[in-house]
Amino acid sequence: MAEHLASIFGTEKDRVNCPFYFKIGACRHGDRCSRLHNRPTISPTLLLSNMYQRPDMITPGVDPNGQPLDPRKIQQHFEDFYEDIFEELSKFGHIECLNVCDNLADHMIGNVYVQFREEDEAAAALAALHGRFYSGRPIIADFSPVTDFREATCRQFEENSCNRGGYCNFMHVKLIGRELRRKLFGRYRGGGRYHISRSRSRSRSRSASPRHRRERDYDRRDREKDYRKGSRDRHDRDRDRGRERDGSGGRRRHGSPGKKSRSGSPPAREGSEERRARIEQWNREREEKQ
Repeated sequence: MAEHLASIFGTEKDRVNCPFYFKIGACRHGDRCSRLHNRPTISPTLLLSNMYQRPDMITPGVDPNGQPLDPRKIQQHFEDFYEDIFEELSKFGHIECLNVCDNLADHMIGNVYVQFREEDEAAAALAALHGRFYSGRPIIADFSPVTDFREATCRQFEENSCNRGGYCNFMHVKLIGRELRRKLFGRYRGGGRYHISRSRSRSRSRSASPRHRRERDYDRRDREKDYRKGSRDRHDRDRDRGRERDGSGGRRRHGSPGKKSRSGSPPAREGSEERRARIEQWNREREEKQ
């Protein structure tokens, strides 16, 4: 029973613990959720709730005055925020990854996830952020249960195919430019892990897409067909060789299997009269010797 409960913990089959809070550290039902939200007492990951205020929060691509925004200015605004947060939090330890949600749902909009190498570093950063403000707004920080962002991110978003848009229940991680990534994470030996998703063309998802699974199934079936076909071909070749050794396609009755004459051709079969003459000759030779 204990093994079964452990195997379904944090999954959809778990009727006690909330799987979304376990995977992404946030739940759209909040405190009204019918399942438990097990908040960790220590974790290498911090969640800064609703911290990033995008300039087009009300309507994507449009400012509060209804004027269209240049996508380059929106990206520059985000990268300035990203660099500011990274420089401040890196004072407390080695940052493994820093992810900012691009979702629009209330429980995920502007969420910032920062994962340190050590839990003590995250605890020090949490203590330092207590009571602080950013852009005139209080910073709401807490430990997060998320340690593997591959389970928290939306695979379809990384493939530009999420049909739920900004209201998806999985993370839509906003990307930074290559130069900024190299500048921030390049200070660490080996370059660090940078971002959870280096490019949307290379998905690090929870599981393979249905198309990829079908391709693997087809490949496996083709390999099995080739193996069976090869086995039949080998069997047919062995059978043909046996018939060649027999000389007539029948069963071998005399001599060692596959034994050929010195000329390389199989020995001719003897008739019944020849065999009786040979036996009589053997008997006469035996009598003479006695």
